[in-house]
Amino acid sequence: MRRFLLATTALLMFAGAAADAFAADSALTGRVSSSEEGAMEGVLVSAKKDGSTIRITVATDAQGRYSFPADRLAAGHYSLAIRAAGYDLDGAGAADVVSGRATTVDLTLKKTSDLAAQLTNADWMASVPDSPQRHLLAGCTTCHTVRRILDSTHTTDEFMALIPRMMRYGAMSTPSHPQLPADRQPTSAPRGDVLPKLAQYYASINRSGGAPNYALKTAPRPTGRATRVLITEYELPRPDLTEPHDVIVDAEGAVWYTNFGGLTIGKLDPRTAQVTEYEVPELKPGAPVGSLDLELDPQGNPWFAMMYQAAVARLDKTTGKVDTFPLPSEFDNARVQIGMIDPRHSDVDGKVWFSEGGSRSFYRLDPATGRFEHIEPFKNYPKGAHGAYGIASDADNNLWFMDFADRNVGRTDATGATLIYPVPTPASRPRRGHMTADGKLAFAEFVADQAGVIDLRTQEIKEYKLTPNFAPYDAVLDRNGEIWTGGMNADTIMRIDTASGRSVGYLLPQSTNIRRVFVDNSTTPVTFWTGNNHHGSIIKLEPLD
Repeated sequence: MRRFLLATTALLMFAGAAADAFAADSALTGRVSSSEEGAMEGVLVSAKKDGSTIRITVATDAQGRYSFPADRLAAGHYSLAIRAAGYDLDGAGAADVVSGRATTVDLTLKKTSDLAAQLTNADWMASVPDSPQRHLLAGCTTCHTVRRILDSTHTTDEFMALIPRMMRYGAMSTPSHPQLPADRQPTSAPRGDVLPKLAQYYASINRSGGAPNYALKTAPRPTGRATRVLITEYELPRPDLTEPHDVIVDAEGAVWYTNFGGLTIGKLDPRTAQVTEYEVPELKPGAPVGSLDLELDPQGNPWFAMMYQAAVARLDKTTGKVDTFPLPSEFDNARVQIGMIDPRHSDVDGKVWFSEGGSRSFYRLDPATGRFEHIEPFKNYPKGAHGAYGIASDADNNLWFMDFADRNVGRTDATGATLIYPVPTPASRPRRGHMTADGKLAFAEFVADQAGVIDLRTQEIKEYKLTPNFAPYDAVLDRNGEIWTGGMNADTIMRIDTASGRSVGYLLPQSTNIRRVFVDNSTTPVTFWTGNNHHGSIIKLEPLD
């Protein structure tokens, strides 16, 4: 009996020591539990100081414990929030953090009364009945969530009118800021029987017939390694209108972003959360505004693609001056969409590559003279069979592209000679990707829910499976050979070890429409960055291993 008491005492002392160690470097700590599960693993706990534009998020471990590092929360009053599908916070979440010691706040969760409000787009797609039309829901998340469709009461006839109207809006549109390109006609609609079948399917899965006749499904909460993460969100000015499409970090640690919905380009100081905005001129009044791709030239100056404004631009980061390079009049028309640009190897020959989606062609710009070279990469291929989306230059300033119209990656040189390399999965629609210094191109396969890598030296292509309905938009390889990717649907960042094929998914604190992804290789571990294109914030994700 005595030995049992000693052993029990020792265990209690060890548990107490572990708890003290857990809190030793914490500003705020505690446990999360519910009457249904007890201690809960994988609950995201977020803290935001009153008056701040920064929100910090951590995840609970297997014992339901959470901990905010002491160097991340300054003294003050914080509002607390949680993300755990199926649960709400029971009562108001708040904490007063003081300097020099840990504040302990235990949180209790209760079953939610509105599960639909907590589903990701991927959850909705997993919940609705299967159909040949189901995958088309992914096209809607460019502008808004799937829930807007499924919570509606539109009938088949109403969808027949609504879908063509939705298709007229530019890709940068959101419910609070719709933009209509001049070339989009009211009669534009899917051909044949596509529209009637789609309208009928949408009406069969929304609330037009009363409550939906399918169960709502949610992805499992994070466990194990997926809980070892620290997430920081920086709210941008006018978050309901600012759309941070592309986010990158320069050599000095400044975070640059394009505004997909407005005439600004921005810079964030992540140490202070100060945002500096630079005005971008309007070149085509009446056309939608907003910029997409953002890249740095060899001098560290940001270049960006101005979409329907039919221009590319360069920001001199020393002076803050924006220089624009409008497309020559012989190439300009209402269908022009300049989405992608790559100046990264312009020191090779003085030329900056960019792509124009309306004509499915490339241009090479000489900034010194203002001269444009027009290249038609697909002139020797069947019309409409291929279409470049993301682009990436190699060390010789040849251009590699992702063929979003089919299943390929390709290469075009300065003469326009183009080679096509099929990806193993048919109709996978590679979307965007990035090149490493040693000649590996990582890319996202949007329709196949996969990431891929092509080795430029061997042309070997390997693919890595993601979770269903993920819709990866972009992918990048870090210095350790791991792929990082995100998309519009799952509110999750995936990290894939290309050597073992093992992956980990980091759930984000809120609905997150991800476009460009970026990895800062100067930190240990590496740091992942992206923009929340629909909620006006920039996300920094720090894995803790």
